[in-house]
Amino acid sequence: MKILIRGAGDLATGIASRLYGAGHQILMTEIREPLTVRRTVAFSRAVCEERAQVEDMTAVLAADRRAAEQILADGDIAVMVDEEASCRSWYEPDVLIDAILAKRNLGTRIADAPFVVGVGPGFTAGTDCNCVVETKRGHTLGSVIRRGSAIPNTGVPGNVGGYTIERLIRAAADGELEPKVKIGDFVEQGQTVAVTGGVPVYAQMSGIVRGMLQSGIRVQKDLKIGDIDARAEKAHCYTISDKARAIGGGVLEAVMAFERMKDRYAIVILAAGSGSRFGGNKLTASVKGRPLYEHTLEKMQAFGAFPVYIVTGSEEIAGAAGERGMIPVRNTEPEKGIALSLRLGLEKALEERPDLRGVLFSVCDQPGITVSTIGEIFRTAARHPDSIVCAGSGEKKGNPVCWDAVYFPELMKLSGDEGGRQIMKEHKERIRIVEADAEELKDIDRREDLHE
Repeated sequence: MKILIRGAGDLATGIASRLYGAGHQILMTEIREPLTVRRTVAFSRAVCEERAQVEDMTAVLAADRRAAEQILADGDIAVMVDEEASCRSWYEPDVLIDAILAKRNLGTRIADAPFVVGVGPGFTAGTDCNCVVETKRGHTLGSVIRRGSAIPNTGVPGNVGGYTIERLIRAAADGELEPKVKIGDFVEQGQTVAVTGGVPVYAQMSGIVRGMLQSGIRVQKDLKIGDIDARAEKAHCYTISDKARAIGGGVLEAVMAFERMKDRYAIVILAAGSGSRFGGNKLTASVKGRPLYEHTLEKMQAFGAFPVYIVTGSEEIAGAAGERGMIPVRNTEPEKGIALSLRLGLEKALEERPDLRGVLFSVCDQPGITVSTIGEIFRTAARHPDSIVCAGSGEKKGNPVCWDAVYFPELMKLSGDEGGRQIMKEHKERIRIVEADAEELKDIDRREDLHE
């Protein structure tokens, strides 16, 4: 797959090593003056040196699209100075990974690519990315978070060799950095290791200098400019760290799970009901300041790897869906029941993708359903072939529902307004429920539901 990584520091490079080793194509972006302390194991070094070798990988600086495409064609990793990651428009990545490690989101959105991973604090899975990977040292380092956020930044660095804050080298004043030692040098506590703005910087502990910013760069007081490792293993200065490999492993897990689903599923949104119990077109009713149908369209944009079909008779809804890249399917006879919408949506999906492994059917009047729950439905379906997977609570079954391809013939025979319930009754043993809370499962059937 084509993967775009925002950031090319040492942790981003650890992520790239896992993905590159698995055979994926990697394009990385950086700022014009990278602030990577562990430069010897970071592809950000290519910005200053044009090439960077880390272990068995080579990254090459690309000035433009043509150069980047040639580097990728040669089997290497391309690095571009592109702070906003505008290369996304022509690269069209399958996966975008925000590994800037800014402790906050600098602009990444869940719809920026078919699958988006946020690394560390500042991201919320299901809101601005599909999942988050934990970066804090400890029991959960490298874990994949599908709902919620990483542990907030504490401001205290992780324990390495029995030291935490002492191992950091920080600028003593604003100004130009003049290192007095090199990466790989052994230093003693109290030794002058750098000068910033004319003010000496002293080592707070003894050990090997594992990282140091490049000479001549302008820094601000208290900025992290270097790192000392008490373990004093010189090889650690030139190899990817255990932390970077663990984080890279978490990202690889998430990406491989996505790859397993990519191009194998489709989404059908059912938006053709007559709204008889509501007393009018409920899908255009205002919910939290916007039309009800927009809530569903927004959630489904997070699944750009899957074609999305929306069955509707409304020109307004069809137009709004089309603007989001979704495919409208006309149903001019909603009075014939939900089964007709199911068949129309499934027929269109199979016409364009006859080899689909499954289709997720979603109603358009369920504004509380979350991206995280929908994502878990897809992952469960991919892990358990021949299953019917739905959102629910306990034994209660609700929407959305992902149907495996083995049930397509039965779905095509449905009629009336019962939908897939009858098929589910006949295959109870194949149903798997993904737990969702009450607010997610709530649908809008009557006008009073808008105020509950």
